[in-house]
Amino acid sequence: MKNSIFIILATLFIVICIICVMLINLESEKKQIEVENREYTKYKDQEIIGTELATLIGRAIAQNEENDVPKDEKGYYIDNKENSIKIDLKMKTIEKTYPMEEIYNNEIAEFVQNFNTIKFKCIEIQYHKKTNRVSKLVFEELQ
Repeated sequence: MKNSIFIILATLFIVICIICVMLINLESEKKQIEVENREYTKYKDQEIIGTELATLIGRAIAQNEENDVPKDEKGYYIDNKENSIKIDLKMKTIEKTYPMEEIYNNEIAEFVQNFNTIKFKCIEIQYHKKTNRVSKLVFEELQ
């Protein structure tokens, strides 16, 4: 009788511990997502200059590389529905939208040289449905 009660209590204790660890991990992941998102959501409806945008593009590229986000044949990152991030630039002077990879691959230093004092505004932020992480930012050139 004592043995069976001890086994039941031990099993119950192990199950409770497993559930607690899972809840702690879930909460930790949620906080990590909030921290990552805050790095990008602070730009919503904000004006920044080209040099800051170049830094943001570098950060997004580094994050995609760190997360092993795959690329297509053109070298553009493929949305992995979890933790990939894209930045698009809508240029008013040229009336074209450029993906971040095109700017990064065509020498970001040249972008900084040409657009360092030009202002851009984040007009859109999209999120991954599965993880609620930021998936895309769209910046528009201001005149």
